[in-house]
Amino acid sequence: MAWDEWERLKSDAAGRQSTEMRLNQAPGAPGGSESDLVVNQDDLGAVGHDAFVLHRDLGKQVDIAGAGADKSGSGSSMQAAASLKIHNFALGSALETTVSTWTSQQKSLLQACAHISNHLDYSKASHAKDDAAIEASIRGRDGTALPVSRLDTYFK
Repeated sequence: MAWDEWERLKSDAAGRQSTEMRLNQAPGAPGGSESDLVVNQDDLGAVGHDAFVLHRDLGKQVDIAGAGADKSGSGSSMQAAASLKIHNFALGSALETTVSTWTSQQKSLLQACAHISNHLDYSKASHAKDDAAIEASIRGRDGTALPVSRLDTYFK
């Protein structure tokens, strides 16, 4: 490429540049809406409910530390680990570590499910409150909706 050709290409590129801001975006789905993100209250409620159900079911079904608990509250897995350790089997310590790790992970997962469920419930209520406040703020003193021309003055 000759130097003058390089200079011509640079000036052509500079001429095509715009001072306007351009945002990259993915093309809209065929037959879908043009919006990037659409969330309905029903969607939030369904996800929150699923997180609640998962929390409830996990709490009942994956508790290996408490399964078969004796009078002291030690589950059957921990009882087996203690018995193996008494008889000098290395498997006893390994089983004890497994139960402890499993219990820790179970608690983390339950906490995450509860967080999702609670956050979505909060978000749903918060957005409804915000919507009511906005609706109230754009009404006239007599309670009727303000005309569009009046609303337009707030956005200038």
